[in-house]
Amino acid sequence: MRPSYRVLGRVHRPQRLDRFAKSRDGHCMNYETISAQDFGEGLSGLGLNLLVRDVKDEVAFLETVFAMTAHRVSADFAIIAYGGQVFQLHSDGTYHSNPLLGLLPETPPRGAGIEIRLYESDPDEICARAEAAGGTILQVPTNKPHGLREAYILCANGYVWVASRPLTLEERI
Repeated sequence: MRPSYRVLGRVHRPQRLDRFAKSRDGHCMNYETISAQDFGEGLSGLGLNLLVRDVKDEVAFLETVFAMTAHRVSADFAIIAYGGQVFQLHSDGTYHSNPLLGLLPETPPRGAGIEIRLYESDPDEICARAEAAGGTILQVPTNKPHGLREAYILCANGYVWVASRPLTLEERI
């Protein structure tokens, strides 16, 4: 079941992106069967690609902790869906001829300086699952003055994931 929480008296259920999404030309993309070329040509806007040591381990972490949906999971690649958006995971080995690989640190954190913010994730629920899934809680769920309740979680690959949701009326007081 999708996570939910109350904001201003209403139950909010984050949207899930299943197997299908629209490409930039309006055609439906089936993430389970789409070719690499068609997937690449269908992307638009801002993209995110994370290089990881083990794609399947990172997929398990993201599915367990954040209830994300993974597609085309292999040792080298995965399409990850969350809140109506997609991003990609690639194994280090797929970047053998890419200049970025030489810039990666040997030990985490790889993503130093970037926060991957998940605005439709309840931080209290996320923290309850994160440590058991191998994550490190950097900041427990905290109500922030900018109107969000947030928690910071470091995954085994060294990326910081910020689970957040709007403050409820009671939390604003």
